[in-house]
Amino acid sequence: MLDIIQIPVLNDNYIYLLHDPASKETAVVDPALASPVLERLDQQGWKLNYIFNTHHHQDHVGGNLELKTQTGCRIIGAYKDRQRIPGIDKTVAQSEWIKLGEVKLQVMETPGHTSGHIVYHAIEDRLLFCGDTLFAMGCGRLFEGTAEQLWNSLKLLRDLPDETKVYCAHEYTLNNGRFALTVEPDNQDLVHRLLKVEDLRKVNAPTIPSTIGLEKKTNPFFRADKPSLQTSVGRECESSLSIFTRLRAMKDKF
Repeated sequence: MLDIIQIPVLNDNYIYLLHDPASKETAVVDPALASPVLERLDQQGWKLNYIFNTHHHQDHVGGNLELKTQTGCRIIGAYKDRQRIPGIDKTVAQSEWIKLGEVKLQVMETPGHTSGHIVYHAIEDRLLFCGDTLFAMGCGRLFEGTAEQLWNSLKLLRDLPDETKVYCAHEYTLNNGRFALTVEPDNQDLVHRLLKVEDLRKVNAPTIPSTIGLEKKTNPFFRADKPSLQTSVGRECESSLSIFTRLRAMKDKF
């Protein structure tokens, strides 16, 4: 099992340090900044071997070059994003595998938020590092891709095992939950979850990781094809894609 350290940075970003105790190899997912990562590496006595980037936005790659200079690590990112990932050494695409020590992670292409977005899925450990494609009770904005692409990407992630832990890149859960409640006010799973989230955020505690199973019960963007949500928004006769597109537009204005 990987050791995982969650590092909050900027206003609401999370950086993840992944360490394989058997091999002593370490990776960092989406380092927005270098200094907090270097500090934690020093505290743990770990050497950084890899950077795993999900996409090219600055708050996910901002620490790439300094970390590479300081540690000699290798940077892995999407082939489709190779021109926009600073310092990239190795490109990956759909269904390819990378290894951190003996831990295997499968790459999944999830366009929508950006055209080249990927996620990393450690199948045996049931871990998902999903960048800005999926959030707790939410999903990424459409900056480059289409609503159809993002909806298909989310359905791909929704099919993962329920117990898969979801490590997304932002602490958006409270706002996402409040929006979700406007869409499904009678969803009791959502009501109970939001109460727990409110308690966590009162003491500035993280609400991440989530799980795929919990998202299937409470995330409206996972539920656009569910009759209960369609009834709630009064759109029973519309396609799932149309409802998803409407939900994303509504959230943009929330």
